[in-house]
Amino acid sequence: METKNQYALITGATSGIGYELAKLFAKNGYNLAIVARNLEELSAKAEEFEQFGLTVLPIAKDFFNIQEVYDVYAELKLKGISPEILVNDAGQGIYGKFQDTEINREVDIVNLNINSVLILTKLFLQDRLEKGSGKILNLASIASKAPGPWHSVYHGTKAFILSWSEAIREELKDSGITVTALLPGPTDTDFFNKADMNRSKILEDKDNLSTPEEVAKDGFEALMNGEERVISGLKNKLTVAMSNLATDSMAAHRMGEMQKPVNQK
Repeated sequence: METKNQYALITGATSGIGYELAKLFAKNGYNLAIVARNLEELSAKAEEFEQFGLTVLPIAKDFFNIQEVYDVYAELKLKGISPEILVNDAGQGIYGKFQDTEINREVDIVNLNINSVLILTKLFLQDRLEKGSGKILNLASIASKAPGPWHSVYHGTKAFILSWSEAIREELKDSGITVTALLPGPTDTDFFNKADMNRSKILEDKDNLSTPEEVAKDGFEALMNGEERVISGLKNKLTVAMSNLATDSMAAHRMGEMQKPVNQK
């Protein structure tokens, strides 16, 4: 395998879709700057990826703290690294009715799902625009296409990410930098545990969950082809098509029925 001497900066890179994306970039010869909260997990993944003959920089940061997002690029600059690719994968949700959920947790999620993505992308663009090349992959979700009762803050953050990604893609169309939005559906990762969502009806049939490998492959191919967006999986394409045909209130009701607790009629 030929090393490209280019870096991919990937957040949320120790598990789930982010890990599978990092593995694909490693297999395709990219050096990696991988970001997650747990240094021990990062170090283990760095050792794994280094077996591909790459340079891997593990960066342990907590994106609930906005200053630590800025610190990522400060660390890259100190090492003279200018990533060619940015993958904004890290994200979390919180399950329950908004009236009952914990506001500090939701503010943390907005910082992680929106503010950290804005900051990293701004710093990436300030670095790459003069070079005239670069690729950005933003993890949206099919949740971006419909209001999400029982998961309202997460759906709202992903709607923001999709709309904003499409806007800056247009702004950047003559710059040599592409922006791609990846829209997975429910995927077999630790996301639902972290969101305290295992009692949701959406998880009743876990055979319907996508695998992180499938989602990562779709996202990687769309990114490398410079596509605007990709909805991962046929079932999810159909779900989005149905949401597009429904009114917002109808889509919200349908999503609420899908996501409410199993024991609630």
